[in-house]
Amino acid sequence: MATVILPRRIVEELGRRGVDPESYIVDLLVRSLSLDPMVGVEAHLELALRYLEEGRGLVDSDPVQASEKLYKAAEEVVKALAVYYNLDNILGRVAERGRWTVTELSKAVLRISDKLGEWFRHSWNSAWALHVWGFHEAKFDSEVVRRYLPDIERMVLEARRVTSGIS
Repeated sequence: MATVILPRRIVEELGRRGVDPESYIVDLLVRSLSLDPMVGVEAHLELALRYLEEGRGLVDSDPVQASEKLYKAAEEVVKALAVYYNLDNILGRVAERGRWTVTELSKAVLRISDKLGEWFRHSWNSAWALHVWGFHEAKFDSEVVRRYLPDIERMVLEARRVTSGIS
């Protein structure tokens, strides 16, 4: 993984707009350079794995940050699988808006759950709890975050398994 440093002002503006810089750049490059969409799938899964590892490493020392990293891992999985399963109606709205919203993420989760099973929706609900109650509200301690971790791990590992034939 290469590291690209963005100017602080750009990162701040993206943050104000609720846009994750890394994920946005992946989508922007795939779209603007007309790359094979599967390059984007692989990139989102690489981000998901990195966030999963970072989150796992923070569970005991910083459950708030662990919660957000684990949520971001799940979010990247949803983005990757939305492209992999060619959920064009959802991806079209994302492209029009220029970013993912909770609405598109939730609709993608439901469509992906139709293909992978209800466990995926359940795991997304775990990720959402981590995002809201673990990160924004800072109500989850390490024990709670650790209990949600297997749901996020399953999302990442299953997404990698499902898409493994794309490399």
